[in-house]
Amino acid sequence: MTTSDRRESGFKSRTPVAIARERLLEAVTPHERSETVRLQAADGRVLAESVTAPNPVPGYDRAAMDGYAVRAEDTFGASDRSPTVLTETEGSVGPREARRVHTGSAVPDGADAVVMIEETESIGADVEVFDGVARGENVGDAGEDVEAGQTLYQPGHRLRPSDLGLLKSVGIFEVEVYEPPSVGVVPTGEELVQTDPAPGEVIETNGLTISRFADRWGATATYRNIVTDDRAALRAAIQRDLTKDVIVTTGGSSVGERDLIPDVVDDLGEVLVHGVALKPGHPVALGVVEETPVIMLPGYPVACIVNAVQFLRPALKRAGSLPIEPLPTREATLNKKIPSEPGTRTFARVRTESTADGIVATPTRASGSGVLSSVALADGWVVVPEDREGYGAGETVAVEDWEELP
Repeated sequence: MTTSDRRESGFKSRTPVAIARERLLEAVTPHERSETVRLQAADGRVLAESVTAPNPVPGYDRAAMDGYAVRAEDTFGASDRSPTVLTETEGSVGPREARRVHTGSAVPDGADAVVMIEETESIGADVEVFDGVARGENVGDAGEDVEAGQTLYQPGHRLRPSDLGLLKSVGIFEVEVYEPPSVGVVPTGEELVQTDPAPGEVIETNGLTISRFADRWGATATYRNIVTDDRAALRAAIQRDLTKDVIVTTGGSSVGERDLIPDVVDDLGEVLVHGVALKPGHPVALGVVEETPVIMLPGYPVACIVNAVQFLRPALKRAGSLPIEPLPTREATLNKKIPSEPGTRTFARVRTESTADGIVATPTRASGSGVLSSVALADGWVVVPEDREGYGAGETVAVEDWEELP
């Protein structure tokens, strides 16, 4: 579509969110770069290869209780009225002998069971046993938790703190993980400045916000200098970052005279989607240049964040072989209605409050995609699906917390 055609048609036809996301992800190829890191730096990273336990856990038979290690056959028939008397030893356990052990300590040679301390009494050099035990009773076998040679994790597993503890317990101290996907974040707009705005100028915030979100989502973001609304400058900015896994621009994505970035991307490659049926932020554009996905976010701050969560986040996850996990949500009761337009997926910002009757959600604004405080001071948003004409007061809704996204 030419520039004049696009501006004349506007956004009479908008692509549904799910279809737009699918088209984008089809253009994202997971990179295969990996690196070896120490466990201390591996939290949240994604394994690039399977991991097998080199050693068993535990590495020895261990006592599961405080008590005495014994040969089970020596305790058969022991009771309160007729205790078995064993000789206490400090070495291996022979016939009619017992050795004091503590939970987790190694079971000495010769012993095959542990009598709980409550069922014994030490008298001088002897130990009276008041209850018989079976072979293996109160003993954790070597390899009970993890067997040597056991496959622990497959490629693509995102490591958690508990995983790191397990890896260390089997003797693994470094792992092969995928490198974070790289993303170039390019703020655009001739009105933008970094500090001290004059009348008609605006402090740049989108690039900072989106680059920090990208880092939080597991990527390595390069926050570029502001690029003015000039075709040659925009073209050079896109070409410079074609070495990145993903490029994201902010601003200039609509159909006005200064909204040049979709045409620049279309000249260099292909615009897959321009205009999505969501609110706020329908003027988002998605494209690809030389196999590098380009996500063109709107300039209004709230619209920019909404679209980054919907499109940039899954693209970065796919590029870095990270799982695309659902957003964290909590149920709440609306105390005011949320209107929406049928056929459009609406993201309504809300504040939440815990009450005796549960969590209550209060919409902050139904409009105002340029009001950054309305999203920065919100506790989440409620997604109104395309087939609903809003939610009424008193309805139970799911509040998504985009700020806590991994």
